[in-house]
Amino acid sequence: MPVSIHPEELGALRGKAGFVFATLNDHFGTPAFTGGGDPLDELIATILSANTNDTNSGRAFDQLKTTFGEDWDAVRTAPLAAIVEAIRPAGMYNQKAPAIVATLERIKTEQGSYDLSNLATMPADAALAYLTSLPGVGHKTASIVILFCFNGAAFPVDTHIQRISQRVGISSRRASPDKIKQLWETLLPPETFYPLHINLIQHGRQICRALTPQCDRCPLQAACDYFHQANEWSVEV
Repeated sequence: MPVSIHPEELGALRGKAGFVFATLNDHFGTPAFTGGGDPLDELIATILSANTNDTNSGRAFDQLKTTFGEDWDAVRTAPLAAIVEAIRPAGMYNQKAPAIVATLERIKTEQGSYDLSNLATMPADAALAYLTSLPGVGHKTASIVILFCFNGAAFPVDTHIQRISQRVGISSRRASPDKIKQLWETLLPPETFYPLHINLIQHGRQICRALTPQCDRCPLQAACDYFHQANEWSVEV
């Protein structure tokens, strides 16, 4: 959803966003979307990923699929305790298990099956609205499904992207993930979202780290508010 930005500020932010996109492509390469996985798999896996790391959520997803023979109907109708046990590695299993069941119930009732491929033909806003109406599905989860399954016009914001966006000056230092998502979606065209998302995460893991940012080797120095403010403080001291 586009945000309202003063025309003068909009031009400057678009220039900065374009610089970030192009510079990270030069530094890391331009990731190409080669087709997504099953959207229901992605949806359940992303629900499991909340408040845990990729290793734990991946193990929980694999255990869930293995335990129930890759049969979502078996998951939907299983005793809640059996689902809890299968997804235990992901943590917050007492919240995630009922959310998964309720989501499967809604999809089965409304779609008649566990097929979400119809999202591919829906406008991104409509797909986002549908997914976020499901139990336990927020904007980030819905955006991940839209982007990674269909290369759709949605820009998920994780902690790396939030941190870099705030440091570079795309957003304010206190901007929420939803606000940052709206900003990137306003500043750049949808065809940039997939490679930008991948490269921002890469940049956050390798260079713009939370506690020890490697500013001395950052390719975004020229456009980074955090870098310039740190240098000004060093000169004054």
